[in-house]
Amino acid sequence: MRWTLKAKPEPSKVKQLSKDLQVDEIVAALLIQRGIETYDDAKQFFRPSLDDLHDPFLMKDMDKAVERIEKAIAEGENILVFGDYDVDGTTSVALMSSYLKTRTEAVATYIPDRYEEGYGVSYMGIDFAHDNDFSLIIALDCGVKAIEKVAYAKEKGIDFIICDHHRPGNELPKAIAVLDPKRDDCNYPYDELCGCGVGFKLIQALASNEGKTAEDLVEYLDLVATAIGADIVPITGENRTLAYFGLQVINGNPRPGIKAIIAQVKKEELTITDVVFIVAPRINAAGRMKHGNHAVTLLTETDFNLAVKYAIDIEQFNTDRKEADQHITEEALQQIENNKEQEGFTTVVYHEDWHKGVIGIVASRLIETYYRPTLVFTKSGDKLAASARSVSGFDVYNALEACSEHIEQFGGHKYAAGLTLKSENYEAFKQAFEDEVSKTIDKSLLTPEIRIDAQIDLKDITPKFYRILKQFAPFGPSNMTPIFMTENLKDTGYGKCVGEDDKHLRITVTQPKADKIVAIGFNLGDKCDLITNRKSFKAVYSIDENEWQGNVSLQLKLRDIKE
Repeated sequence: MRWTLKAKPEPSKVKQLSKDLQVDEIVAALLIQRGIETYDDAKQFFRPSLDDLHDPFLMKDMDKAVERIEKAIAEGENILVFGDYDVDGTTSVALMSSYLKTRTEAVATYIPDRYEEGYGVSYMGIDFAHDNDFSLIIALDCGVKAIEKVAYAKEKGIDFIICDHHRPGNELPKAIAVLDPKRDDCNYPYDELCGCGVGFKLIQALASNEGKTAEDLVEYLDLVATAIGADIVPITGENRTLAYFGLQVINGNPRPGIKAIIAQVKKEELTITDVVFIVAPRINAAGRMKHGNHAVTLLTETDFNLAVKYAIDIEQFNTDRKEADQHITEEALQQIENNKEQEGFTTVVYHEDWHKGVIGIVASRLIETYYRPTLVFTKSGDKLAASARSVSGFDVYNALEACSEHIEQFGGHKYAAGLTLKSENYEAFKQAFEDEVSKTIDKSLLTPEIRIDAQIDLKDITPKFYRILKQFAPFGPSNMTPIFMTENLKDTGYGKCVGEDDKHLRITVTQPKADKIVAIGFNLGDKCDLITNRKSFKAVYSIDENEWQGNVSLQLKLRDIKE
């Protein structure tokens, strides 16, 4: 692990903010690192308000999208809500269809089959729309590159509205409206929305025509918060506001589908991390193992008893997904071991029988072991399909773009992408990808990095300090859980390895002039010798609470320790 201590903010700014907010300087410095430099910034950060949301009509083409949808509603046209099979896509479809159904009966949903149709807008979907008399398709979380498909729909008399957040190509589809804050010609103030977030801006604009505000749309925010967490977008600005209120809905009065998922895992208060690791994988499992329609059915169901039945099915898909993921990860790790002589700057593996639904998860797992930009390929029809995942700081999308002569189709963003290619191009692509990464990656990025917010002493860790840190939530990209470093630590002598195979470390640390505090280090069992015989060591950690037999105490969650 590389330990990188973030630069200390300017002392005068820290002092001023500390004084203005009446917080200690450690808290003030943490805020400035997150771009919060004034009392007003802090007020917006700690007390998010729906009034902070931007006017949706600031988004390019929003007026055209609203006008076309209002016309469709007024004239009783059939509207097809189309979205991808992942969490962002299925929550977007659930959001848009459930809102439109409050305005018109003539709404249906369409999720492409992961295996027959693949990612994004599909010809099969357009044919379905044509065969069933749909004259308007609203595509969510996809479509910004679907130039030929939108033209094909136009030939069949079908209009398109696209709500996407992926990077557009050089040309935009000739749709009625292309809502995408990443468009070069779009001046919307915040361009990190997920697909469901763009969908929410569209329903916010439609609702404003009826004199409604964001306050009237709060019930949809459980879906938006789930998509924000799952799609790993920055939890800053508008995303932070949407996630903050969405979590309140999830923990207070979620839709029956989400309530049914939570009821199965018997978790009381969910954080955004819980949403990412509990709710999102189950929604995702439907599209991975069976069909994304199952997720939309669950998320749009209004009867809780029925939702419970659907959630049981989805739980089974999730169990199947876990088994497939574990089995394929083992095979992929073995494949890498067998080809050690070919080791380079990338990890690229392929097996024609691997389940297409889990190759993205497998790619993430491989990065945990071999920290390299990673591609996992499988057979998909007469082509090969891959999921790409990257290491922190490296843009895998740009690397794929540089190899595009070997690729049939690709899309995604900095850290995650998908692609297809012809099997005869696999070896040439593999070499081109390795060459591109070796040429462009900063070699230090191939060692996992822990970014440390501040160096502190144990005496700084008080209940009041932790209460303020908790208010930094929801955490996520660009607003991660604060990470601290403390030096000159010693174990009280009772530290030990715990868990299966002594994988984890549990110690009680002390420092001169400070109270002792318990620290737990998951997967740090191999560092046990560093803390024995009252040796001095330093640690990197976050702070959380431990509840045991009704008593709540602060503890350190160790990320790494060194001599």
